[in-house]
Amino acid sequence: MILSQFDHQQTAIINPGDVIQTLPDFPKTAVTCFARGTFARILAEFPHREIAKTSVANLEIPIYELNFQGQKIAFFNSYVGASGCVAILEDIIAMGAENILVFGTCGVLDSNIKETSIIIPTSAIRDEGTSYHYAPPTSEIALNHTYRKQFKQFLDAQNISYTEGKVWTTDGIYRETHQKTANRKTQGAIAVDMECSAIAAFANFRKINHFQFFYSADNLDAETWEPRTLANDADLETKDRIANIALSFAVELFR
Repeated sequence: MILSQFDHQQTAIINPGDVIQTLPDFPKTAVTCFARGTFARILAEFPHREIAKTSVANLEIPIYELNFQGQKIAFFNSYVGASGCVAILEDIIAMGAENILVFGTCGVLDSNIKETSIIIPTSAIRDEGTSYHYAPPTSEIALNHTYRKQFKQFLDAQNISYTEGKVWTTDGIYRETHQKTANRKTQGAIAVDMECSAIAAFANFRKINHFQFFYSADNLDAETWEPRTLANDADLETKDRIANIALSFAVELFR
């Protein structure tokens, strides 16, 4: 199959450096989320300025320098979906970032996981296409092994609960059938998302520092889909607190 034909060659026909200019004084650490509502509220809360722009064909994505706890970080709203998300991350690295922290929602495959609670992925099932261009074919990819212990200590110090486990990354959101979901649960998955396995493969391939975590949104572990806190305007206080956790951990981790 085409997806089994991985090429280790670092240089492609079109490379990020061919279209993106390295920017002087670009922050070494970048934090990104997917929810536009959360992104807008955090941007409004802290001093910031626009320092760059990138795009995915039909969507322009501004990059901001955010002043958080006296440290400057790059902050931007990620494109949803593995392919577009990784393309933007490629641009961010080309601009000058060396550390990436990603946080966003996921669906839960275990109804015991509470709404808007933190999930730390330990590995991801590769049910998308992008990761196969960044890593040899395997059914799963490990992630967060470098900084997971530190993040758990960070959460424990603040008495914040969390769940660890495997995530199922798929780019077919309307093809998450009952049978597929049951199969992924049998494989050990506790959550489902659209980008995690691809981001992990990209980070390994480009040799960048990377950490990702989720906060739970909708529930797929039921006869009928339960949206729970998936909507942008649901449980805003908790979502903003989680965004602050992400920013605080990034500042502590990548000083």
